[in-house]
Amino acid sequence: MSTAVVVGSGPNGLAAAIHLARAGLAVTVVEAHDRPGGGTRTSELTLPGLLHDDCAAFHPTGVASPYFASLGLERHGLRWLWPEIDLAHPLDDGRAGIATRDLAASAAALGVDAAAWKRMFGPAVRNFDDLITEVFQPLVHVPAHPITLGRFGMKALLPATVLGRRFRDEPARALFTGVAAHKFGRLDRPLSASVGLMLAAAAHAVGWPVAEGGTESITRALLAELASSGGAVVTGVRVTSLDQLRDLAGSTPDVVVLDTAPAGVLEIVGDRLPARVRRGLSRYTYGPAAFKVDLAIEGDIPWTNPDCGRAGTLHLGGSAAEIAAVEAATVRGEMPERPFVLLGQQYLCDPSRSAGDSNPIYAYAHVPHGYAGDATDAIIGQIERFAPGFRDRILAVSTRDPAALEAYNANYVGGDISAGANTAPQIVFRPRPTLNPHALGLPGVYLCSAATPPSAGVHGMGGFHAAEAALRRLR
Repeated sequence: MSTAVVVGSGPNGLAAAIHLARAGLAVTVVEAHDRPGGGTRTSELTLPGLLHDDCAAFHPTGVASPYFASLGLERHGLRWLWPEIDLAHPLDDGRAGIATRDLAASAAALGVDAAAWKRMFGPAVRNFDDLITEVFQPLVHVPAHPITLGRFGMKALLPATVLGRRFRDEPARALFTGVAAHKFGRLDRPLSASVGLMLAAAAHAVGWPVAEGGTESITRALLAELASSGGAVVTGVRVTSLDQLRDLAGSTPDVVVLDTAPAGVLEIVGDRLPARVRRGLSRYTYGPAAFKVDLAIEGDIPWTNPDCGRAGTLHLGGSAAEIAAVEAATVRGEMPERPFVLLGQQYLCDPSRSAGDSNPIYAYAHVPHGYAGDATDAIIGQIERFAPGFRDRILAVSTRDPAALEAYNANYVGGDISAGANTAPQIVFRPRPTLNPHALGLPGVYLCSAATPPSAGVHGMGGFHAAEAALRRLR
């Protein structure tokens, strides 16, 4: 029987392990942390009984993932829950842009930009399953749906700031720009519209759900599926060389899949890589960081705009122009006074995360790479900006700065939770220019992390594609 070792138990690592185990390989997953899951863990970070997602929190790519759908993870207890409003973007004048799974209703709420919003996202929403099939593959492939991909690609090539000019009023402009800011980078550069287009279309096509009981429910379901296929998981072991894997597997494994950042690849197998691969991974760059704040509050957030009190996810950054400016500042290494903040109210559709009248609030700000300061007050200030009186409801606070995020998960180099800068070259050629982005030029060794297509997100597709590459070689 062929053997495989997967290093890292994030969703991509577990997806790779499952796919290999289902193909008949003896699979062992090795995780440095004492709990598997990578970015898909949930913990009591503030008060007893309050469940906070440690990193990933909202899952449009999870519910849309073709590979996750093929696994039937609902058999293992995974249940998706949707808020009444998937996404809200409040403005200083009291208005807010909103997005729900009803494209027509979302567009109508944007007033003068209703028709423009439907033109922008209607084709992608109508053909979402075909579009996902295309964009969840490596860039270089023969498209099965060339018209759908081409129509999307023409818009995706543009800077987000340029595409945002198609809207006449601020709620639509800010709503789109806030979604585009998930790119963690400059929004006035080519291809910066791609993330905003994909995630906004997903909001209307499949929503931005949460996992009941916390994001760790995804990990538990994947672990159960892996166990049913005969795979095993070892925790608390940090891999620093390929030689360790021989001892763990009992023999030299036929397949090694690394769910690590390129920095981890260089540490584990750098001296054995072909020179061209080593050079490519050494040039890989990392982007701005996250500064995470989890809060326990009494009751609900007193939003000025009532729609915000029904939204699972909120983007706090003001106007489109303000968001573009602060994102550019973080790329330059400058800490904005009012950073872009993503906030989660997962408890609205998942009350199992709360305890009595105490509710968990999830938030993080975009900050410069490796930022060593304290962004807690800036984040709370952004919430207070759109919800006066919020500070008075805080019961407890837990923070993770970029260094703590990297300590929590070594893939988050410098606090970069995207595992790599989303510059145009790295969007197109991630992690390096090659026709096979999951292969490392070393027989039997592959990369499957968010540093590979289709990039960040809880979808498992990087793991699936890496495992497919390994199986093709074995066959």
